[in-house]
Amino acid sequence: MSKKMQSNILLLFTALIWGSSFVAQKSGMDYIEPFTFNGIRMVIGGLVLIPFILLMDRKKARDGAAAPMSDDEKAKARKKIIAGGICCGLAIFVASSLQQFGVSYTTAGKAGFITTLYVVIVPIISVLLRKRVRPIMWLCVVLGAVGLYLLCMTDDSFKLAFGDMLVLLCAVAFAVHIMVVDHFAAKLDGTKLSCIQFLTSGILGLIGMAIFESPDINAILDCWLPILYAGVLSCGLGYTFQVIAQKYAEPTVASLLMSLESVFAVISGAILLHETMSMRELTGCAVIFAAVIISQLPEKKKKEGKALQ
Repeated sequence: MSKKMQSNILLLFTALIWGSSFVAQKSGMDYIEPFTFNGIRMVIGGLVLIPFILLMDRKKARDGAAAPMSDDEKAKARKKIIAGGICCGLAIFVASSLQQFGVSYTTAGKAGFITTLYVVIVPIISVLLRKRVRPIMWLCVVLGAVGLYLLCMTDDSFKLAFGDMLVLLCAVAFAVHIMVVDHFAAKLDGTKLSCIQFLTSGILGLIGMAIFESPDINAILDCWLPILYAGVLSCGLGYTFQVIAQKYAEPTVASLLMSLESVFAVISGAILLHETMSMRELTGCAVIFAAVIISQLPEKKKKEGKALQ
């Protein structure tokens, strides 16, 4: 089996992990409160990445891939990665908190599809920041809005249910998170950035737990499986698999495979939580999925112009 095929299978598995994590998040709410769940799972996700970081650093040192740095340069690099990780952590804390509260009031399948709208929201934010956006993205925005209407506004009104509204705000927050990551990722080590962002988000979640919730150690222990799934698999291994797989996968194929996360959210919700959707809601899912797929198709290269007159 070629490395490209292995990478595609790994990305598909990652999409399955992330899609089914919505079930873990919803199941976790049967035992503990949102800040408690998110705080613990994010800290676990950050800790899981530490061995991977140490392994990669050792490999770089052995292969001579790491450029020699003075103590001053190391200190500056450390400050940059910590600052970037904290900024990303603040963004993902807001996004994941809104998602965790929202999934308490809606289905895992709905949450999966509404969350994927961040792909369509990113270009809207880009326009506000005066960045160029491909014309096809506006079709995706319209399709996303139509899909959201069919999926969430089932009584023909323009009113979102409370849980759906929270998850939609979560999609906006994830879009902001992507913009923040985009700002830092090109200059910093992606795995270290991710580790610090998870730990930052986890610490903020635990602070929220201490202030607003009444954590019960027995309830937390009863919730061990959803917490470990969301922490170890979704945060830790899911990210690691993505980094490894994208080394050999084509970017377009990778993004399309990762889009299946929302589909796996519906399937896992139906199988594990016995959630059902009406034909109208399934149509909304299909329209949102189409918007996500179209948004990630590569832009056709313009044909070379005619010779200068």
